[in-house]
Amino acid sequence: MTRLFNDPAAFADEALEGFAAAHRRWVRPVTGGVVRAGGTPQGQVAVVIGGGSGHYPAFSGLVGRGLAHGAAAGNVFASPSAQQIRSVARAAHGGAGVLLMYGNYAGDVLHFGQAAERLAGDGIDARTFAVTDDISSASPEEAAKRRGIAGDLPVFKAAAAAAERGADLDEVLRVAGHANARTRSFGIAFSGCTLPGADEPLFTVPEGRMAVGLGIHGEPGIGEEALPTADEAAHLLVTSLLKEIPEGVDGPGGQRAAVILNGLGSVKYEELFVVYRKVAQLLVDAGVEIVDPEVGELVTSFDMAGISLTLTWLDDELEELWRAPVDAPAHRKGAFTGPEAEPAAAVAVDLAEDETVPEASEESRRAAGTALAALTAVATTVDTHVEELGRIDAVAGDGDHGIGMQRGSTAARRAAVAAHDLGAGAGTVLIRAADAWADKAGGTSGALWGTILRAIGTALGDQDKPTADSVAHGVSEASAGVRRLGGAEVGDKTMVDVLVPFADTLAELVAAGTPLTDSWDRAANAAEAAAVATADLLPRKGRARPHAEKSLGTPDAGAHSLALITRAVHGVLLNHH
Repeated sequence: MTRLFNDPAAFADEALEGFAAAHRRWVRPVTGGVVRAGGTPQGQVAVVIGGGSGHYPAFSGLVGRGLAHGAAAGNVFASPSAQQIRSVARAAHGGAGVLLMYGNYAGDVLHFGQAAERLAGDGIDARTFAVTDDISSASPEEAAKRRGIAGDLPVFKAAAAAAERGADLDEVLRVAGHANARTRSFGIAFSGCTLPGADEPLFTVPEGRMAVGLGIHGEPGIGEEALPTADEAAHLLVTSLLKEIPEGVDGPGGQRAAVILNGLGSVKYEELFVVYRKVAQLLVDAGVEIVDPEVGELVTSFDMAGISLTLTWLDDELEELWRAPVDAPAHRKGAFTGPEAEPAAAVAVDLAEDETVPEASEESRRAAGTALAALTAVATTVDTHVEELGRIDAVAGDGDHGIGMQRGSTAARRAAVAAHDLGAGAGTVLIRAADAWADKAGGTSGALWGTILRAIGTALGDQDKPTADSVAHGVSEASAGVRRLGGAEVGDKTMVDVLVPFADTLAELVAAGTPLTDSWDRAANAAEAAAVATADLLPRKGRARPHAEKSLGTPDAGAHSLALITRAVHGVLLNHH
């Protein structure tokens, strides 16, 4: 378990601060993460990687010459926010565009995509790329849905090495896709990981058993088998990967592969070497030439006891990129023959809280008090249910929904208080809260709750007195925005299963002339019923999808938390009627 921490909510920030202090030769801290200490050479494509904390040396440890130009660091097991990614990317930009790279998780896809849009607004050409190497998380026919695990490293490295030798943005993106298409990973675990401040691991493995096909966010595996010997573990890993040779590779005989045996957190290096001796033997027996193997901790999951094996099937181009020199805090290879080119001038981005607010009418400022009361009720409700939400989420996901909602709702309330104290109207209070929620929570829920609050705030504005019609319109816009951003629909076992009936019921009743408080009450009833009904659904989106059967009988955590919040807000409306 994670034993050394102060405030668990500050763990990720404090870890990044300590990392940057210990590695000043390689990195310097910026808002949202770190960038190369010497900056990005003028005219070089910047490769910016990122994801949740808890995976060291991914992602900050991979920043350095020959690898990433910057890394955005989210909270524990939660994607960085779009603002954090944008800040790091602007600081890393060398004038030739930015490639944003990450593992294929819903929150990362949302936030990195939003960051790319904002960077385009800044005049920076930015592309995104998600790594999809984990063969256990989806079938070959649905390879685009696969998670990114330890295959992050060879794919990141290929793209970064291409950038280092002067490739333009289109070429760096092509190389990333080529490396990803030839990379496969598979993992096993013997125990789950325990987050800072948590009393229990996110999942447990019965004595004498192992979990097979797990991810790196504390998700349980897709199955269990008897605890193997080291040689048996090696055989399982190798045979699983050799069953799926990428298209364009003619089979293992005579082929070359970059090989990574990765420790997930608490398997000792000596144990890894015992396993690797058999991995190497099996691959050689299959006719595979091993090129520059890596054995060690490269993409971890806190203190998870587990290992994964990654094969990147090489051609001449990928072998040259894999062998290319690297000088980063946690990954070094070869030597550079000359000094690094002069860095480009860094582009600063100010993400400090705005000390001014738009002008607002007296009616809107009064309504801002109600909005603040509602956000306070939301934060209180989440605090009350945080452990319950984590337990529900851990059944088939990674168990961080409660703590993510707590971080987001607390930050939203704090931002709302600050805006309200400055005399903001209802719209600005909600929009400031939306940005704070998305920024501090990260992850999928952070992006979606930011969308919800921003849509309602935009509908209310700062001038007009809020009406039942404007509130219902804002909630309807929130429903549409969440579906558009997250790609989920009713039946996918997500918060959308609650948000849609809530929004539709509210809109229908308000349009019929029912007062807002009564309309909200009945809509909250619909939300609560819909949340309960998600227990009978199989997830088709998010981290729970690979463990669909395990979630039967348990409601979706995001749907449940939304239903709790709709009821809490109804209490505020009653008191402010």
